[in-house]
Amino acid sequence: MTIAEVSEKYDLTQDTLRYYERIRLIPRVNRNKNGIRDYTEEDCRWVEFIKCMRNAGLPIEALIEYVALFQQGDTTIGARKELLTDQRKQLIQKMEDMQKTLERLNYKIKVYEGTVVKKENKLKRAED
Repeated sequence: MTIAEVSEKYDLTQDTLRYYERIRLIPRVNRNKNGIRDYTEEDCRWVEFIKCMRNAGLPIEALIEYVALFQQGDTTIGARKELLTDQRKQLIQKMEDMQKTLERLNYKIKVYEGTVVKKENKLKRAED
């Protein structure tokens, strides 16, 4: 696949894909005889994985470390698992924090809705 096709498929800009490759967030993509990037299925799986992890809020630095460990082979399985486990713990904490924030926002919205309804009712009575 060309970079344009991958960009469209994963809804990432071509610049983002080039950046991810440059910082080694995705492995180096092979090029065809004309020098154009030629993404394989494996390359696309990396793009999808990185996009998923970034959407979840994982930091680029952690993902770069993960990719580097992956490229070192099976001797790093334990380290990769530990890295992912640590990131999962951080993600769970973020989700809990976001849930608390959502609950607080819902409460505030109810308060405002209650205030608006009371004011509207007062206005209706004043008009009668």
